[in-house]
Amino acid sequence: MGKAEKLRAKGINPYEYSFQVSHSTDQLKDMHAILGNGETADNAQVSIAGRVMAKRVFGKLAFYTLSDSVGTIQLYLEKTFVDVGDFLGVSGGIKRTDKGELSVVVEKFSILTKAILPLPDKYKGLTDINIRYRRRYVDLIVNPEVRETFRRRAKIIQGIRDYLNQREYLEIETPILTAEIGGADARPFITHHNALDMELYMRIATELHLKRLVVGGIERVYELGRIFRNEGVSTRHNPEFTSVELYQAYADYEDMMNLVEEMICGIAMDVCGTLELDYQGEKISLKRPWRRASMNDLVKDATGVDFYSLRGDLEKAREEAKKLKIPDADKAGSVGQLLNLVFEETAESSLIQPTFVTEHPVEISPLAKPHRSKEGLTERFELFVYGRELANAFSELTDPVDQRERFELQAAKKAAGDLEAADVDEDFLMAIEYGMPPTAGLGIGIDRLIMLLTNSASIRDVIAFPLMRKDEGQQSLLD
Repeated sequence: MGKAEKLRAKGINPYEYSFQVSHSTDQLKDMHAILGNGETADNAQVSIAGRVMAKRVFGKLAFYTLSDSVGTIQLYLEKTFVDVGDFLGVSGGIKRTDKGELSVVVEKFSILTKAILPLPDKYKGLTDINIRYRRRYVDLIVNPEVRETFRRRAKIIQGIRDYLNQREYLEIETPILTAEIGGADARPFITHHNALDMELYMRIATELHLKRLVVGGIERVYELGRIFRNEGVSTRHNPEFTSVELYQAYADYEDMMNLVEEMICGIAMDVCGTLELDYQGEKISLKRPWRRASMNDLVKDATGVDFYSLRGDLEKAREEAKKLKIPDADKAGSVGQLLNLVFEETAESSLIQPTFVTEHPVEISPLAKPHRSKEGLTERFELFVYGRELANAFSELTDPVDQRERFELQAAKKAAGDLEAADVDEDFLMAIEYGMPPTAGLGIGIDRLIMLLTNSASIRDVIAFPLMRKDEGQQSLLD
């Protein structure tokens, strides 16, 4: 007979409906912090609930470790049919043991949920990384630090919203299903709407809809939500991830640099209590101001080659890239594309301290305004920390003629087989033909920021349920 059936045979419901909780474990510890060893609290009657994480039996008595969402506490309980993994509700008094362990002396208890599957061994723990991601519920049960990561995640996201709301940015939701691909270079997920008989795409960015709102007169707007890109999985990439995009009228990319510095520093102080981080063995300082350097200068420092000076000589630039053994140098259609390839191969990984990489070539920045003084470049930056891009921003392109030309270049790349190239979004072009004020935009990869502020090595560590290959062998115990 199974565990639940045995309880039912004793007249006990193994799956209770509710339990009245008076305190959490951390509240009890705070309330009785000065209770001495061996002392019992006067007139203390408490009711707590949680999962049994450990059990030690001594004759007729058993000591249980009960875990709730914020901590653990010891229980004194007569030896009974309670198992590790069960949810228990208990009532009783408070005592501190001779060894200093705060405990609940249980007078009444109820099994709230009988666990059928055993928890991982307390000494070996849950160490298989794939099982931890696939069965996050078990990971959360046995690894309290994982729960702390997701508490910090919630606090970081709330901090971003608070920062923007206090500065009169309006949060507005934009469509997840779209008829056009745009806002970034990425391969989309494709679906079909049966009633309308039309192909739709899951959004790869929120940019073009948010900028439509700026055209409509909403001068400060943002959206924090899920983005979907049909790409590979790595320590830095998950096909669905969280981003925040914001747009501010009458601002430029310099304003966005100041904003992202201020916002991230404020959140880091709130969540970590310091601007000096230890991330995966590297000391990273978030103290302002952060370094600012052009893409070309960073490449020149890394390779000795000034690609910007070669912008009129593609063949010469290709020769230099081949000397550096840059993959796909022959496929680059412009010096600007080559500069970006060389940057990714030679300079990107060295950007450990916060660095704004500025002045991206126009060929790789189809939505950014031309640089006001440097031909062929744009007013754009990407923020890198620990060799990873955390943010992307630019002075937005507001010239509809220039924008159409760039969209058409993207469409030509798509027609030639580039699965990440965007469409010509006629409705967006119409919107900016009505007039869009000077605007700056910023996008931040929330998951990567959380990785940094929680010292997490992989993006899967900060996404509660990352995408995993289907486990064909997984089967319920009840099947």
